[in-house]
Amino acid sequence: MIFDVLLAPVMAPISGISWIAGKVLEQATAEMSQENLGKRLLALQMAFDMGEIPEAEFEAQEEQLLLAIQAMEDLEKQMAAELAAE
Repeated sequence: MIFDVLLAPVMAPISGISWIAGKVLEQATAEMSQENLGKRLLALQMAFDMGEIPEAEFEAQEEQLLLAIQAMEDLEKQMAAELAAE
């Protein structure tokens, strides 16, 4: 316990910076993933329009991508609400 008290002035800023870096990384990953999902959805639409994949396959993959995009948006809203609450 004394060790923790003595190191608090040094460790607290490091812990804080680590926490902030983690949050920034989470947000960047979420944006990149959502952007990636959007690109995949566009590529899927183009493949369907060009007749490269059947409609059933298009609909199945489109549903998966749209659900993933919705999940990312929900996660972003949740993170924003948590940050606003702090």
